[in-house]
Amino acid sequence: MPSAQQLRYLVTLAELRHFGRAARACAVTQSTLSAGILALERQMDVRLLDRDVGKKVVFTPLGDKVIVRARAALEALQGVLDVAVASREPMSGLLRLGVIPTIGPFVMPALVRRLPEAYPQLRLSLNEDMTHNVMEKLAAGRLDLVLLAMPCDCADSETLPLWRDPFLLVMPRGHALARLLEVPVRSIAHERMILLEDGHCLREQTLALCRQVRSWGQPEDGAECTVSSLYTMVEMVAAGMGLALLPRLAVDSPLLAGQDLVVRPVTGAQAWRTIGLAWRPRSPRTADFRTIAPFFVPDSITDTNLEGK
Repeated sequence: MPSAQQLRYLVTLAELRHFGRAARACAVTQSTLSAGILALERQMDVRLLDRDVGKKVVFTPLGDKVIVRARAALEALQGVLDVAVASREPMSGLLRLGVIPTIGPFVMPALVRRLPEAYPQLRLSLNEDMTHNVMEKLAAGRLDLVLLAMPCDCADSETLPLWRDPFLLVMPRGHALARLLEVPVRSIAHERMILLEDGHCLREQTLALCRQVRSWGQPEDGAECTVSSLYTMVEMVAAGMGLALLPRLAVDSPLLAGQDLVVRPVTGAQAWRTIGLAWRPRSPRTADFRTIAPFFVPDSITDTNLEGK
């Protein structure tokens, strides 16, 4: 039978598509990871990797099928460990938390102070990554809990919505829309919007909001402007390169400090994201996750009742 370590090597390589990065993620050398996958192929007498394509990591059709089963097997094994962990004293042991970059900097500093004070036997391990990556790690048993923004592709997980985070339009003070107290979403139909790069759920949520205006599209006289972080996004807005939609969670932080920018609410569309938690279905630690859920909500959030909204 394949070992759990061999399956972990295979799944991690499938996630990262790079032998070096996969080896680092598994805390082994690249040669150890390669040898482990090769041994798995010999053990099963099949080819999982297509080695005729050069340095690229490409799996055979059979390899893709095996990866799906390997993920399920690792999740089942993690479930065995979860049962053991849950049998110990509640709110104790290691909690591996994933968080996305457009939430982490604004929530984690308070959380890492407050949670150990309330539950000193709970050890917190943090992993910040984009939504797709943290959800894959959750499914593979490498994370226990994820703090993320919805809507997202989390149908295979149990979720708990925490609060609604409105989107706000950020623009230079001299922009024509700055004179409005509220900006109708149709007013940004032909504005150049600065977006996060592919992979960030905030990018897709921003595009979904803008597409509620049927004719929306980037201006014909300029290419789309994409950045890798909210901090760069703010700098680009301040430089007059376009407008941006930022979540209130970020606007309420020092992110805009020192910038001559104007922030306005957006009307005429569903201009918000929902912040929530996700974990594997039927996790034995579900009660623990629900218990600590209020610790993720910043003190500035006063309305966490999402019913009927």
